Amino acid sequence: ALSGGKDSVVTLEILNSYVERHIIELCAVTIDEGIAGYREEGVEIAKAHAERLGIPHKVVSFKESFGIDLDEIMSKEGHRGSCTYCGVFRRWIINRAAREFGATKIATGHNLDDETQAILMNYLEGNMENLAKIGPKTESNSELFTVKIKPLREIPEKEIGLYALAKGLDIHLAGCPYAQESFRMEISNILKDLSKDHPTIMYSTLRGFDKIRPALRKELEHDYEFDRCERCGEPSSNRLCRACTFLEELGK
Repeated sequence: ALSGGKDSVVTLEILNSYVERHIIELCAVTIDEGIAGYREEGVEIAKAHAERLGIPHKVVSFKESFGIDLDEIMSKEGHRGSCTYCGVFRRWIINRAAREFGATKIATGHNLDDETQAILMNYLEGNMENLAKIGPKTESNSELFTVKIKPLREIPEKEIGLYALAKGLDIHLAGCPYAQESFRMEISNILKDLSKDHPTIMYSTLRGFDKIRPALRKELEHDYEFDRCERCGEPSSNRLCRACTFLEELGK
């Protein structure tokens, strides 16, 4: 998953070193959520990096996949939070694209900051099932889902930025305009403030969580029976997958 931001570009650069040694094959997918004045630059940067490295690359938009983009969604009254739609729709696109490419793994640029934010967010919201899913590798008992891996999971955001700078990598620096008022941003700010006086707090949060994660997964483990969504054919444990449920809510 290549957004053009520092995390995904650095992930691409590191994984490409394995391509050069003929250990893996690599392809890239960029998602255009349809955020005017923001997404265009990231898409162009992603294209340039894929071309530079000779990596097969596909750009898929919300508009072509769902008939609506994020700007249109956020203009509607009574909508959910932007991150809710974005996360569900992005996962839908990435999983389908991975199957089309014949990929065995999906690598994302989640870093240490992202992981600790997710741990705190899900704990504070009481979402134990989602909390149990957090880890270096996520997978499902359904062959319709592709395994996801996070190569940068233990690396702080600042260090990834320094690596990109040292390597002279062109990256998309702008932040998502919809993220500024999100719950994740609030948690991010809390962690950054705490890190000023406790610089290892994100490491210790992740280490502590990883120790209890096996017990948490065992307690909350469910053997969901996955079938196919009646509307789009993607895997779902219900009649409709979450993406199609949201689309019906939006009148699409």
